[in-house]
Amino acid sequence: MRIDKSFAIDAPQDEVWRFVSSPEKVGMCFPGCQSVTALGEDRYKAAIKVQIGPIKTVFNVDFEETEKRPPEYSAYTTRGEEQNRASRLKSESTLTLSPLDEGRTQVVYTSDVSIVGRLGKFGLGVMKKKADSMGDEFVQALRAQIEGRPDTAASMAAATEKHRFSSAQKIIAAAIGATIILLGIYFLTR
Repeated sequence: MRIDKSFAIDAPQDEVWRFVSSPEKVGMCFPGCQSVTALGEDRYKAAIKVQIGPIKTVFNVDFEETEKRPPEYSAYTTRGEEQNRASRLKSESTLTLSPLDEGRTQVVYTSDVSIVGRLGKFGLGVMKKKADSMGDEFVQALRAQIEGRPDTAASMAAATEKHRFSSAQKIIAAAIGATIILLGIYFLTR
């Protein structure tokens, strides 16, 4: 399954790059992200809770950044499985930032995903619909944080208190976004 998403953020490219490189700021934007752990340089593990149809589960996902060109491009490999090993996923993802003008940035992410096991049995339509839904939630939360929208920024700040991540885990935020969208999942992107 291929997932492509693009959207604009009302902030300069450097500011958006700094934000998506900071898990303390962006981790709270990902629906279902329960934890993030650094495994080494450019390698991370995350626990992501998802619900697809009647199935509620937690995926343990490993991310590895394979390429980075600040402030415009990152590429990731993702592998993961449900806690009970009933489903597995693998993906290759990219994140690209480009300036639209001095105060706006275009964000584009792509992911090629394969999901096998019990969640892989859901049709492509169901998985795409879930990916779109989670992706939209992530984009809304990300915009609220970067653009400082008062309507959702307060609730996002409260969520931050519940989800603190170490600064050694930068870069994971984007990978989580792509993985969330890939599962049906917005990491996420980054």
